[in-house]
Amino acid sequence: MQVVEQTAAGESQNPELLAGLRQQFGDRIQAEQATCDGIATLWIDRLHIKDLLHTLKRETTPVFEMLFDITAIDERLRTHREGQPASEFTVVYHLMSFSGNCDFRVKVPLMDSDLNTPSVIDLWSSANWYEREAWDMFGINFEGHPNLCRILSPPTWQGHPLRKEHPARATEMEPFSMDDEQTQIEQQGLLFKPEDWGMQRKSETSEYMFLNLGPNHPSVHGAFRIALQLDGEVVVDAVPDIGYHHRGAEKMGERQTWHSFIPYTDRIDYLGGVMNNLPYVMAVEKMAGITVPPRAQTIRVMLAEMFRLCSHLLFYGTFAQDVGQGSPIFYMFVERERIFNIIESICGARMHPGWFRIGGVAQDLPNGWDKLIHELLDFMPPRLDEYDSMVLNNGILKRRTQGVGVYGTEEAFDWGVTGAGLRAAGMEWDFRKQRPYSGYENFDFDIPIAVNGDCYDRCAIRVEEMRQSLRIIKQCVDNMPGGHYKSDHPLTTPPRKEKTQQDIETLINHFLSVSWGPVIPPNEATVAIEAAKGVNSYYLVSDGSTTSYRTRIRTPTFAHLQQIPAMGRGFMVADLIAIVAAIDFVMADVDR
Repeated sequence: MQVVEQTAAGESQNPELLAGLRQQFGDRIQAEQATCDGIATLWIDRLHIKDLLHTLKRETTPVFEMLFDITAIDERLRTHREGQPASEFTVVYHLMSFSGNCDFRVKVPLMDSDLNTPSVIDLWSSANWYEREAWDMFGINFEGHPNLCRILSPPTWQGHPLRKEHPARATEMEPFSMDDEQTQIEQQGLLFKPEDWGMQRKSETSEYMFLNLGPNHPSVHGAFRIALQLDGEVVVDAVPDIGYHHRGAEKMGERQTWHSFIPYTDRIDYLGGVMNNLPYVMAVEKMAGITVPPRAQTIRVMLAEMFRLCSHLLFYGTFAQDVGQGSPIFYMFVERERIFNIIESICGARMHPGWFRIGGVAQDLPNGWDKLIHELLDFMPPRLDEYDSMVLNNGILKRRTQGVGVYGTEEAFDWGVTGAGLRAAGMEWDFRKQRPYSGYENFDFDIPIAVNGDCYDRCAIRVEEMRQSLRIIKQCVDNMPGGHYKSDHPLTTPPRKEKTQQDIETLINHFLSVSWGPVIPPNEATVAIEAAKGVNSYYLVSDGSTTSYRTRIRTPTFAHLQQIPAMGRGFMVADLIAIVAAIDFVMADVDR
Protein backbone atom coordinates (compact mmCIF):
# COMPACT_ATOMS: atom_id res chain seq x y z
CA MET A 1 0.00 0.00 0.00
CA GLN A 2 1.27 3.46 -0.87
CA VAL A 3 0.78 6.65 1.08
CA VAL A 4 0.16 9.60 -1.23
CA GLU A 5 1.37 12.98 0.02
CA GLN A 6 0.13 16.22 -1.49
CA THR A 7 1.02 19.86 -1.06
CA ALA A 8 -0.13 21.29 2.25
CA ALA A 9 -1.69 17.99 3.25
CA GLY A 10 -3.77 18.21 6.39
CA GLU A 11 -3.77 15.67 9.17
CA SER A 12 -6.32 12.91 8.74
CA GLN A 13 -9.48 13.15 10.81
CA ASN A 14 -9.45 9.42 11.62
CA PRO A 15 -6.01 7.94 12.41
CA GLU A 16 -7.48 5.15 14.58
CA LEU A 17 -10.08 4.25 11.95
CA LEU A 18 -7.43 4.17 9.22
CA ALA A 19 -5.23 1.90 11.34
CA GLY A 20 -8.12 -0.54 11.82
CA LEU A 21 -8.94 -0.58 8.11
CA ARG A 22 -5.29 -1.19 7.21
CA GLN A 23 -5.27 -4.18 9.50
CA GLN A 24 -8.61 -5.52 8.21
CA PHE A 25 -8.14 -4.95 4.46
CA GLY A 26 -4.35 -5.15 4.19
CA ASP A 27 -3.09 -5.31 0.61
CA ARG A 28 -6.61 -4.79 -0.75
CA ILE A 29 -6.04 -1.08 -0.01
CA GLN A 30 -4.07 0.23 -2.97
CA ALA A 31 -3.11 3.63 -1.56
CA GLU A 32 -3.81 6.07 1.23
CA GLN A 33 -4.08 9.69 0.11
CA ALA A 34 -3.59 12.75 2.31
CA THR A 35 -5.37 15.90 1.18
CA CYS A 36 -5.48 19.42 2.56
CA ASP A 37 -9.07 19.01 3.79
CA GLY A 38 -8.04 16.27 6.23
CA ILE A 39 -10.67 13.79 4.99
CA ALA A 40 -9.37 10.23 5.23
CA THR A 41 -9.04 8.90 1.67
CA LEU A 42 -8.41 5.31 0.60
CA TRP A 43 -7.96 3.80 -2.88
CA ILE A 44 -9.35 0.29 -3.34
CA ASP A 45 -9.97 -2.05 -6.24
CA ARG A 46 -13.55 -2.30 -7.52
CA LEU A 47 -13.64 -5.99 -6.49
CA HIS A 48 -13.49 -4.92 -2.85
CA ILE A 49 -15.37 -1.62 -2.91
CA LYS A 50 -18.64 -3.03 -1.58
CA ASP A 51 -16.88 -4.85 1.26
CA LEU A 52 -15.16 -1.62 2.33
CA LEU A 53 -18.33 0.49 2.06
CA HIS A 54 -20.35 -2.11 3.99
CA THR A 55 -17.69 -2.15 6.70
CA LEU A 56 -17.71 1.65 6.94
CA LYS A 57 -21.51 1.75 7.14
CA ARG A 58 -22.00 -1.06 9.65
CA GLU A 59 -18.88 -2.09 11.53
CA THR A 60 -16.34 0.69 12.08
CA THR A 61 -16.12 3.16 14.93
CA PRO A 62 -17.62 5.51 14.02
CA VAL A 63 -20.04 4.20 11.41
CA PHE A 64 -20.79 6.29 8.32
CA GLU A 65 -24.55 6.48 8.09
CA MET A 66 -24.89 8.54 4.91
CA LEU A 67 -23.63 8.22 1.36
CA PHE A 68 -23.09 11.94 0.85
CA ASP A 69 -21.98 11.83 -2.78
CA ILE A 70 -20.72 9.72 -5.67
CA THR A 71 -18.85 11.37 -8.50
CA ALA A 72 -15.98 10.68 -10.89
CA ILE A 73 -12.80 12.25 -12.26
CA ASP A 74 -11.47 11.95 -15.81
CA GLU A 75 -7.77 11.54 -14.94
CA ARG A 76 -6.41 11.22 -18.48
CA LEU A 77 -5.05 14.79 -18.80
CA ARG A 78 -3.99 15.19 -15.17
CA THR A 79 -0.26 15.62 -14.57
CA HIS A 80 0.08 15.81 -10.77
CA ARG A 81 -0.88 12.29 -9.64
CA GLU A 82 2.29 11.38 -7.78
CA GLY A 83 1.88 8.13 -5.85
CA GLN A 84 -1.73 7.56 -6.86
CA PRO A 85 -2.69 4.23 -8.48
CA ALA A 86 -2.90 4.08 -12.26
CA SER A 87 -6.35 5.32 -13.21
CA GLU A 88 -7.93 6.87 -16.28
CA PHE A 89 -11.28 7.38 -14.57
CA THR A 90 -11.70 7.48 -10.80
CA VAL A 91 -15.00 6.89 -9.00
CA VAL A 92 -15.16 8.88 -5.75
CA TYR A 93 -17.44 7.93 -2.84
CA HIS A 94 -17.94 10.49 -0.08
CA LEU A 95 -19.38 9.13 3.18
CA MET A 96 -20.60 11.12 6.18
CA SER A 97 -20.71 10.04 9.83
CA PHE A 98 -23.14 11.88 12.08
CA SER A 99 -22.28 9.82 15.15
CA GLY A 100 -18.57 10.54 14.68
CA ASN A 101 -18.89 14.01 13.08
CA CYS A 102 -16.44 13.19 10.29
CA ASP A 103 -16.21 12.22 6.63
CA PHE A 104 -14.52 9.47 4.64
CA ARG A 105 -13.54 9.36 0.97
CA VAL A 106 -13.09 6.16 -1.04
CA LYS A 107 -11.65 6.08 -4.57
CA VAL A 108 -11.86 3.32 -7.16
CA PRO A 109 -9.44 3.40 -10.14
CA LEU A 110 -10.79 2.37 -13.55
CA MET A 111 -9.38 2.21 -17.07
CA ASP A 112 -11.22 3.60 -20.09
CA SER A 113 -11.34 0.16 -21.70
CA ASP A 114 -13.20 -1.34 -18.72
CA LEU A 115 -15.40 1.24 -17.00
CA ASN A 116 -17.32 -1.17 -14.79
CA THR A 117 -17.81 -1.17 -11.03
CA PRO A 118 -20.54 -2.62 -8.74
CA SER A 119 -23.64 -0.64 -7.86
CA VAL A 120 -24.09 0.15 -4.16
CA ILE A 121 -27.84 0.79 -4.22
CA ASP A 122 -28.33 -2.15 -1.86
CA LEU A 123 -26.28 -0.23 0.74
CA TRP A 124 -27.82 3.24 0.24
CA SER A 125 -30.95 4.05 -1.75
CA SER A 126 -29.52 7.48 -2.60
CA ALA A 127 -26.83 5.81 -4.77
CA ASN A 128 -29.44 5.37 -7.54
CA TRP A 129 -29.32 8.89 -8.95
CA TYR A 130 -25.64 9.43 -8.18
CA GLU A 131 -24.71 6.35 -10.20
CA ARG A 132 -26.99 7.40 -13.05
CA GLU A 133 -25.31 10.81 -13.04
CA ALA A 134 -21.81 9.27 -13.16
CA TRP A 135 -22.90 7.09 -16.09
CA ASP A 136 -24.52 10.04 -17.87
CA MET A 137 -21.58 12.41 -17.38
CA PHE A 138 -18.63 9.97 -17.63
CA GLY A 139 -19.89 6.68 -19.12
CA ILE A 140 -19.11 4.60 -16.02
CA ASN A 141 -21.21 1.42 -15.82
CA PHE A 142 -22.49 0.43 -12.38
CA GLU A 143 -23.19 -3.28 -12.58
CA GLY A 144 -26.46 -4.28 -10.94
CA HIS A 145 -28.12 -0.87 -11.25
CA PRO A 146 -31.84 -1.42 -12.00
CA ASN A 147 -32.14 1.26 -14.70
CA LEU A 148 -28.87 2.93 -15.68
CA CYS A 149 -30.05 5.68 -18.03
CA ARG A 150 -29.54 9.39 -18.68
CA ILE A 151 -30.59 11.66 -15.85
CA LEU A 152 -29.34 15.22 -16.54
CA SER A 153 -28.85 15.17 -20.30
CA PRO A 154 -31.57 14.22 -22.81
CA PRO A 155 -32.04 10.48 -23.54
CA THR A 156 -30.85 11.06 -27.11
CA TRP A 157 -27.63 12.83 -26.11
CA GLN A 158 -24.40 11.62 -27.69
CA GLY A 159 -21.29 11.30 -25.54
CA HIS A 160 -20.59 12.00 -21.88
CA PRO A 161 -20.31 15.72 -21.10
CA LEU A 162 -17.77 15.68 -18.24
CA ARG A 163 -15.18 13.71 -20.17
CA LYS A 164 -12.28 15.94 -21.11
CA GLU A 165 -12.77 15.46 -24.86
CA HIS A 166 -16.37 16.71 -24.74
CA PRO A 167 -16.75 20.37 -25.86
CA ALA A 168 -17.15 22.93 -23.11
CA ARG A 169 -18.61 25.73 -25.24
CA ALA A 170 -21.28 25.90 -27.93
CA THR A 171 -18.74 27.53 -30.27
CA GLU A 172 -16.79 24.25 -30.24
CA MET A 173 -19.76 22.37 -31.67
CA GLU A 174 -21.76 22.47 -34.88
CA PRO A 175 -24.54 25.10 -34.88
CA PHE A 176 -27.73 23.74 -33.39
CA SER A 177 -30.34 22.51 -35.84
CA MET A 178 -33.32 20.18 -35.67
CA ASP A 179 -35.13 18.96 -38.75
CA ASP A 180 -38.44 17.11 -38.73
CA GLU A 181 -36.79 13.71 -38.49
CA GLN A 182 -34.65 14.72 -35.51
CA THR A 183 -37.65 16.35 -33.85
CA GLN A 184 -39.51 13.05 -34.06
CA ILE A 185 -36.53 11.22 -32.56
CA GLU A 186 -36.40 13.68 -29.66
CA GLN A 187 -40.14 13.36 -29.04
CA GLN A 188 -39.89 9.58 -28.99
CA GLY A 189 -37.06 9.82 -26.50
CA LEU A 190 -39.29 11.70 -24.07
CA LEU A 191 -42.03 9.05 -24.08
CA PHE A 192 -42.53 7.46 -20.69
CA LYS A 193 -42.54 3.65 -20.81
CA PRO A 194 -43.78 2.22 -17.51
CA GLU A 195 -42.14 -1.15 -18.12
CA ASP A 196 -38.69 0.49 -18.10
CA TRP A 197 -39.32 1.48 -14.50
CA GLY A 198 -40.69 -1.88 -13.33
CA MET A 199 -44.33 -0.72 -13.44
CA GLN A 200 -47.33 -2.75 -14.53
CA ARG A 201 -50.13 -1.22 -16.58
CA LYS A 202 -52.86 -2.99 -14.62
CA SER A 203 -53.49 -5.08 -11.54
CA GLU A 204 -55.99 -7.86 -10.87
CA THR A 205 -58.62 -5.32 -9.82
CA SER A 206 -57.96 -2.15 -11.82
CA GLU A 207 -56.24 -0.58 -14.78
CA TYR A 208 -53.70 2.09 -13.87
CA MET A 209 -53.60 5.57 -15.29
CA PHE A 210 -50.30 7.26 -16.11
CA LEU A 211 -50.21 11.03 -15.75
CA ASN A 212 -47.54 13.66 -16.38
CA LEU A 213 -47.22 16.10 -13.50
CA GLY A 214 -45.19 18.79 -15.23
CA PRO A 215 -42.77 19.63 -16.67
CA ASN A 216 -44.29 23.07 -16.08
CA HIS A 217 -46.52 22.55 -13.08
CA PRO A 218 -46.59 25.61 -10.79
CA SER A 219 -45.82 23.58 -7.66
CA VAL A 220 -42.51 22.16 -8.86
CA HIS A 221 -40.36 25.34 -8.68
CA GLY A 222 -38.92 24.96 -12.16
CA ALA A 223 -39.08 22.71 -15.18
CA PHE A 224 -39.57 19.30 -13.58
CA ARG A 225 -41.74 16.31 -14.40
CA ILE A 226 -43.14 13.50 -12.27
CA ALA A 227 -44.60 10.55 -14.17
CA LEU A 228 -47.40 9.29 -11.94
CA GLN A 229 -48.88 5.80 -11.81
CA LEU A 230 -52.37 6.25 -10.40
CA ASP A 231 -55.12 3.98 -9.15
CA GLY A 232 -57.92 6.50 -9.27
CA GLU A 233 -56.42 9.45 -7.38
CA VAL A 234 -54.12 7.31 -5.25
CA VAL A 235 -50.42 7.41 -6.12
CA VAL A 236 -49.14 3.89 -6.81
CA ASP A 237 -45.73 5.07 -7.94
CA ALA A 238 -44.01 8.25 -9.08
CA VAL A 239 -40.94 8.70 -11.28
CA PRO A 240 -39.21 12.09 -10.97
CA ASP A 241 -37.75 13.28 -14.28
CA ILE A 242 -35.09 15.96 -13.90
CA GLY A 243 -32.52 17.58 -16.18
CA TYR A 244 -34.67 20.19 -17.97
CA HIS A 245 -32.64 22.92 -16.22
CA HIS A 246 -29.22 21.31 -16.64
CA ARG A 247 -26.67 23.74 -18.10
CA GLY A 248 -23.31 22.13 -17.35
CA ALA A 249 -22.29 24.11 -14.26
CA GLU A 250 -19.52 21.62 -13.39
CA LYS A 251 -18.16 21.76 -16.94
CA MET A 252 -18.15 25.56 -16.70
CA GLY A 253 -16.22 25.28 -13.42
CA GLU A 254 -13.48 23.41 -15.29
CA ARG A 255 -13.14 25.95 -18.11
CA GLN A 256 -13.29 29.22 -16.07
CA THR A 257 -10.45 30.57 -13.95
CA TRP A 258 -10.71 30.08 -10.19
CA HIS A 259 -11.86 33.67 -9.81
CA SER A 260 -14.18 34.05 -12.81
CA PHE A 261 -16.31 31.03 -11.81
CA ILE A 262 -17.62 32.80 -8.68
CA PRO A 263 -20.62 34.48 -10.42
CA TYR A 264 -21.64 31.11 -11.89
CA THR A 265 -22.05 29.67 -8.39
CA ASP A 266 -24.79 32.24 -7.64
CA ARG A 267 -26.95 30.55 -10.26
CA ILE A 268 -26.91 27.08 -8.66
CA ASP A 269 -29.44 27.65 -5.88
CA TYR A 270 -30.49 30.95 -7.40
CA LEU A 271 -32.42 31.82 -4.22
CA GLY A 272 -29.29 31.43 -2.08
CA GLY A 273 -27.21 34.23 -3.59
CA VAL A 274 -23.79 34.64 -2.01
CA MET A 275 -24.37 31.53 0.11
CA ASN A 276 -23.47 29.62 -3.06
CA ASN A 277 -20.14 31.49 -3.27
CA LEU A 278 -19.13 30.43 0.23
CA PRO A 279 -18.27 26.70 -0.10
CA TYR A 280 -16.53 27.34 -3.41
CA VAL A 281 -14.24 30.14 -2.23
CA MET A 282 -13.58 28.30 1.04
CA ALA A 283 -12.44 25.21 -0.88
CA VAL A 284 -10.08 27.34 -3.01
CA GLU A 285 -8.81 29.08 0.12
CA LYS A 286 -8.13 25.74 1.78
CA MET A 287 -6.02 24.54 -1.15
CA ALA A 288 -4.20 27.87 -1.37
CA GLY A 289 -3.58 28.14 2.38
CA ILE A 290 -5.38 31.49 2.67
CA THR A 291 -6.57 32.69 6.08
CA VAL A 292 -9.58 34.99 5.82
CA PRO A 293 -9.58 38.04 8.17
CA PRO A 294 -12.21 38.06 10.97
CA ARG A 295 -14.02 41.06 9.49
CA ALA A 296 -14.45 39.33 6.15
CA GLN A 297 -15.66 36.16 7.85
CA THR A 298 -18.29 38.09 9.81
CA ILE A 299 -19.46 39.98 6.72
CA ARG A 300 -19.82 36.63 4.93
CA VAL A 301 -21.91 35.23 7.77
CA MET A 302 -24.17 38.29 7.86
CA LEU A 303 -24.84 38.20 4.10
CA ALA A 304 -25.33 34.42 4.12
CA GLU A 305 -27.96 34.69 6.84
CA MET A 306 -29.74 37.45 4.95
CA PHE A 307 -30.01 35.17 1.94
CA ARG A 308 -31.20 32.35 4.21
CA LEU A 309 -34.03 34.69 5.25
CA CYS A 310 -34.84 35.49 1.61
CA SER A 311 -34.85 31.82 0.62
CA HIS A 312 -37.00 30.73 3.57
CA LEU A 313 -39.48 33.56 3.02
CA LEU A 314 -40.00 32.42 -0.56
CA PHE A 315 -40.37 28.82 0.61
CA TYR A 316 -42.86 29.85 3.31
CA GLY A 317 -45.07 31.74 0.86
CA THR A 318 -44.99 29.15 -1.92
CA PHE A 319 -45.53 26.29 0.54
CA ALA A 320 -48.75 27.91 1.72
CA GLN A 321 -49.73 28.68 -1.87
CA ASP A 322 -49.12 25.09 -3.02
CA VAL A 323 -51.55 23.74 -0.43
CA GLY A 324 -54.17 26.30 -1.36
CA GLN A 325 -53.54 29.46 0.70
CA GLY A 326 -53.05 32.33 -1.71
CA SER A 327 -52.49 35.42 0.47
CA PRO A 328 -49.24 34.76 2.44
CA ILE A 329 -46.92 34.83 -0.55
CA PHE A 330 -47.80 38.45 -1.31
CA TYR A 331 -46.97 39.54 2.25
CA MET A 332 -43.74 37.54 2.33
CA PHE A 333 -42.54 38.90 -0.99
CA VAL A 334 -42.76 42.40 0.49
CA GLU A 335 -40.41 41.42 3.35
CA ARG A 336 -38.10 39.64 0.91
CA GLU A 337 -37.86 42.79 -1.20
CA ARG A 338 -36.97 44.83 1.88
CA ILE A 339 -34.08 42.48 2.59
CA PHE A 340 -32.97 42.62 -1.03
CA ASN A 341 -32.86 46.41 -0.73
CA ILE A 342 -30.36 46.04 2.12
CA ILE A 343 -28.33 43.46 0.17
CA GLU A 344 -28.27 45.78 -2.83
CA SER A 345 -27.05 48.70 -0.74
CA ILE A 346 -24.10 46.57 0.45
CA CYS A 347 -23.28 44.46 -2.61
CA GLY A 348 -24.60 46.56 -5.48
CA ALA A 349 -26.88 43.76 -6.70
CA ARG A 350 -29.83 41.81 -5.36
CA MET A 351 -30.39 38.14 -6.14
CA HIS A 352 -27.01 37.35 -7.71
CA PRO A 353 -24.39 39.74 -6.36
CA GLY A 354 -21.45 37.29 -6.76
CA TRP A 355 -19.87 39.30 -3.95
CA PHE A 356 -17.56 36.90 -2.14
CA ARG A 357 -13.95 36.70 -3.28
CA ILE A 358 -11.03 34.32 -2.82
CA GLY A 359 -9.64 35.62 0.47
CA GLY A 360 -12.59 37.75 1.58
CA VAL A 361 -15.32 39.87 0.02
CA ALA A 362 -15.40 42.31 -2.90
CA GLN A 363 -15.34 45.52 -0.85
CA ASP A 364 -15.83 46.88 2.63
CA LEU A 365 -19.22 47.72 4.10
CA PRO A 366 -20.59 51.11 3.01
CA ASN A 367 -21.23 54.00 5.40
CA GLY A 368 -24.54 53.61 7.22
CA TRP A 369 -24.86 49.87 6.57
CA ASP A 370 -25.82 49.14 10.18
CA LYS A 371 -28.83 51.52 10.20
CA LEU A 372 -30.63 49.52 7.48
CA ILE A 373 -30.00 46.23 9.26
CA HIS A 374 -31.25 47.59 12.61
CA GLU A 375 -34.48 48.44 10.82
CA LEU A 376 -34.67 44.86 9.54
CA LEU A 377 -34.14 43.50 13.06
CA ASP A 378 -36.97 45.69 14.34
CA PHE A 379 -39.65 44.93 11.77
CA MET A 380 -39.04 41.23 11.01
CA PRO A 381 -39.81 39.46 14.35
CA PRO A 382 -43.38 40.81 14.67
CA ARG A 383 -43.98 40.02 11.00
CA LEU A 384 -42.94 36.40 11.56
CA ASP A 385 -45.36 36.19 14.50
CA GLU A 386 -48.10 37.49 12.23
CA TYR A 387 -47.27 34.86 9.61
CA ASP A 388 -47.51 32.14 12.24
CA SER A 389 -51.13 33.05 12.91
CA MET A 390 -51.77 33.27 9.18
CA VAL A 391 -50.07 30.02 8.08
CA LEU A 392 -48.74 27.64 10.75
CA ASN A 393 -51.83 28.01 12.93
CA ASN A 394 -54.23 27.66 10.01
CA GLY A 395 -56.39 24.58 10.55
CA ILE A 396 -56.72 23.72 6.86
CA LEU A 397 -52.96 23.88 6.31
CA LYS A 398 -52.40 21.65 9.33
CA ARG A 399 -54.84 19.02 8.05
CA ARG A 400 -53.20 19.15 4.60
CA THR A 401 -49.65 18.68 5.90
CA GLN A 402 -49.57 16.94 9.29
CA GLY A 403 -48.95 13.21 8.95
CA VAL A 404 -48.17 13.60 5.23
CA GLY A 405 -44.80 12.63 3.76
CA VAL A 406 -43.45 11.20 7.00
CA TYR A 407 -39.95 9.74 7.31
CA GLY A 408 -37.59 9.06 10.22
CA THR A 409 -33.90 9.64 10.81
CA GLU A 410 -32.76 6.30 9.36
CA GLU A 411 -34.74 6.91 6.17
CA ALA A 412 -33.21 10.37 5.94
CA PHE A 413 -29.73 8.86 6.17
CA ASP A 414 -30.59 6.29 3.51
CA TRP A 415 -31.79 8.94 1.07
CA GLY A 416 -29.07 11.53 1.74
CA VAL A 417 -31.45 14.06 3.32
CA THR A 418 -29.79 17.05 5.02
CA GLY A 419 -30.85 20.44 6.31
CA ALA A 420 -34.35 21.12 7.61
CA GLY A 421 -35.60 17.76 6.31
CA LEU A 422 -33.14 15.90 8.55
CA ARG A 423 -33.80 18.12 11.56
CA ALA A 424 -37.57 17.70 11.13
CA ALA A 425 -36.99 13.94 11.50
CA GLY A 426 -35.44 14.45 14.93
CA MET A 427 -31.71 14.74 14.10
CA GLU A 428 -30.12 17.80 15.69
CA TRP A 429 -27.45 18.43 13.08
CA ASP A 430 -26.37 21.71 11.56
CA PHE A 431 -22.97 22.32 9.95
CA ARG A 432 -22.85 25.76 11.54
CA LYS A 433 -22.83 24.10 14.98
CA GLN A 434 -21.25 20.68 14.42
CA ARG A 435 -18.50 21.89 12.06
CA PRO A 436 -18.34 25.66 12.41
CA TYR A 437 -16.93 27.60 9.47
CA SER A 438 -16.37 31.29 8.76
CA GLY A 439 -16.51 32.06 12.48
CA TYR A 440 -19.93 30.54 13.24
CA GLU A 441 -18.44 29.16 16.47
CA ASN A 442 -18.51 32.74 17.81
CA PHE A 443 -22.29 33.11 17.47
CA ASP A 444 -25.03 32.18 19.89
CA PHE A 445 -28.02 30.55 18.16
CA ASP A 446 -30.18 27.43 18.51
CA ILE A 447 -30.83 24.53 16.15
CA PRO A 448 -34.58 23.87 15.92
CA ILE A 449 -35.64 20.24 15.61
CA ALA A 450 -38.95 18.37 15.39
CA VAL A 451 -39.96 14.74 15.85
CA ASN A 452 -42.79 13.97 13.42
CA GLY A 453 -40.82 14.22 10.19
CA ASP A 454 -43.84 15.34 8.16
CA CYS A 455 -44.50 18.23 5.77
CA TYR A 456 -45.75 20.50 8.55
CA ASP A 457 -42.62 20.00 10.64
CA ARG A 458 -40.36 20.71 7.69
CA CYS A 459 -42.10 24.06 7.29
CA ALA A 460 -42.03 24.84 11.02
CA ILE A 461 -38.28 24.15 11.20
CA ARG A 462 -37.55 26.69 8.47
CA VAL A 463 -39.76 29.29 10.14
CA GLU A 464 -37.82 28.96 13.39
CA GLU A 465 -34.55 29.07 11.44
CA MET A 466 -35.51 32.54 10.25
CA ARG A 467 -35.70 33.71 13.85
CA GLN A 468 -32.29 32.21 14.53
CA SER A 469 -30.89 33.94 11.44
CA LEU A 470 -32.09 37.26 12.83
CA ARG A 471 -30.23 36.47 16.08
CA ILE A 472 -27.04 35.81 14.13
CA ILE A 473 -27.40 38.97 12.03
CA LYS A 474 -27.88 41.06 15.20
CA GLN A 475 -24.66 39.65 16.65
CA CYS A 476 -22.86 40.49 13.41
CA VAL A 477 -24.02 44.11 13.65
CA ASP A 478 -23.21 44.43 17.34
CA ASN A 479 -19.79 42.76 17.12
CA MET A 480 -18.46 43.55 13.64
CA PRO A 481 -14.65 43.28 13.84
CA GLY A 482 -12.36 45.94 12.45
CA GLY A 483 -9.54 45.26 10.04
CA HIS A 484 -9.36 44.23 6.43
CA TYR A 485 -12.21 42.89 4.31
CA LYS A 486 -9.79 40.72 2.34
CA SER A 487 -6.62 38.74 3.03
CA ASP A 488 -3.20 40.00 1.98
CA HIS A 489 -2.13 36.50 0.89
CA PRO A 490 -0.54 36.62 -2.61
CA LEU A 491 -3.16 34.20 -4.01
CA THR A 492 -6.06 36.31 -2.77
CA THR A 493 -8.02 37.22 -5.90
CA PRO A 494 -8.15 39.99 -6.78
CA PRO A 495 -5.89 41.94 -4.38
CA ARG A 496 -7.51 44.79 -2.50
CA LYS A 497 -8.13 47.43 -5.11
CA GLU A 498 -7.03 50.44 -3.06
CA LYS A 499 -3.47 49.08 -3.13
CA THR A 500 -3.38 49.17 -6.94
CA GLN A 501 -3.22 52.97 -6.78
CA GLN A 502 0.05 52.89 -4.81
CA ASP A 503 2.49 51.04 -7.10
CA ILE A 504 2.62 49.51 -10.58
CA GLU A 505 3.56 46.03 -9.32
CA THR A 506 0.29 45.69 -7.41
CA LEU A 507 -1.67 47.00 -10.38
CA ILE A 508 -0.07 44.36 -12.62
CA ASN A 509 -0.79 41.68 -10.02
CA HIS A 510 -4.40 42.84 -9.84
CA PHE A 511 -4.72 42.68 -13.64
CA LEU A 512 -3.22 39.18 -13.86
CA SER A 513 -5.33 37.91 -10.94
CA VAL A 514 -8.52 39.01 -12.67
CA SER A 515 -7.63 38.00 -16.23
CA TRP A 516 -5.67 34.76 -15.71
CA GLY A 517 -6.54 33.97 -12.11
CA PRO A 518 -4.27 32.62 -9.38
CA VAL A 519 -2.28 29.40 -9.76
CA ILE A 520 -3.56 27.06 -7.04
CA PRO A 521 -1.14 24.34 -5.85
CA PRO A 522 -1.94 20.73 -6.85
CA ASN A 523 -4.34 19.36 -4.26
CA GLU A 524 -7.98 18.56 -3.68
CA ALA A 525 -10.49 19.62 -1.07
CA THR A 526 -14.14 19.24 -0.14
CA VAL A 527 -15.82 22.07 1.77
CA ALA A 528 -19.47 21.93 2.82
CA ILE A 529 -21.79 24.50 4.38
CA GLU A 530 -25.28 24.57 5.84
CA ALA A 531 -27.09 26.18 2.92
CA ALA A 532 -30.76 27.20 2.97
CA LYS A 533 -31.95 23.91 1.43
CA GLY A 534 -29.49 21.53 3.10
CA VAL A 535 -25.79 20.74 2.94
CA ASN A 536 -24.08 22.14 -0.15
CA SER A 537 -20.47 21.21 -0.92
CA TYR A 538 -17.77 21.79 -3.52
CA TYR A 539 -15.16 19.14 -4.25
CA LEU A 540 -12.32 20.80 -6.17
CA VAL A 541 -9.26 19.20 -7.73
CA SER A 542 -6.34 21.45 -8.70
CA ASP A 543 -3.64 20.31 -11.10
CA GLY A 544 -1.45 23.34 -10.41
CA SER A 545 -3.13 25.59 -12.95
CA THR A 546 -5.23 28.75 -13.21
CA THR A 547 -8.37 26.63 -13.65
CA SER A 548 -9.96 23.77 -11.76
CA TYR A 549 -9.21 20.30 -13.09
CA ARG A 550 -12.41 18.91 -11.54
CA THR A 551 -15.29 20.86 -10.04
CA ARG A 552 -17.93 18.79 -8.29
CA ILE A 553 -21.01 20.58 -6.95
CA ARG A 554 -22.97 18.46 -4.48
CA THR A 555 -26.34 20.12 -4.00
CA PRO A 556 -28.83 19.06 -1.31
CA THR A 557 -31.99 18.94 -3.38
CA PHE A 558 -30.60 16.54 -6.00
CA ALA A 559 -30.63 13.94 -3.23
CA HIS A 560 -33.95 15.11 -1.77
CA LEU A 561 -36.00 14.68 -4.96
CA GLN A 562 -35.05 10.99 -5.12
CA GLN A 563 -37.24 10.40 -2.08
CA ILE A 564 -40.48 11.51 -3.78
CA PRO A 565 -41.60 7.97 -4.78
CA ALA A 566 -41.02 6.58 -1.29
CA MET A 567 -42.86 9.49 0.37
CA GLY A 568 -45.69 9.71 -2.16
CA ARG A 569 -46.92 6.13 -2.50
CA GLY A 570 -50.38 5.61 -1.08
CA PHE A 571 -51.26 9.31 -0.88
CA MET A 572 -53.57 11.33 -3.08
CA VAL A 573 -52.26 13.58 -5.85
CA ALA A 574 -53.10 16.65 -3.75
CA ASP A 575 -50.98 15.21 -0.91
CA LEU A 576 -48.11 14.71 -3.34
CA ILE A 577 -48.20 18.45 -4.08
CA ALA A 578 -47.75 19.14 -0.36
CA ILE A 579 -44.86 16.65 -0.22
CA VAL A 580 -43.15 18.28 -3.19
CA ALA A 581 -43.66 21.76 -1.72
CA ALA A 582 -42.19 20.78 1.66
CA ILE A 583 -38.92 19.61 0.08
CA ASP A 584 -38.00 23.24 -0.72
CA PHE A 585 -36.09 23.02 -3.97
CA VAL A 586 -35.40 24.90 -7.16
CA MET A 587 -34.44 23.00 -10.29
CA ALA A 588 -31.26 25.00 -10.88
CA ASP A 589 -29.98 23.52 -7.60
CA VAL A 590 -31.05 20.00 -8.61
CA ASP A 591 -29.86 20.04 -12.23
CA ARG A 592 -26.88 22.40 -12.05
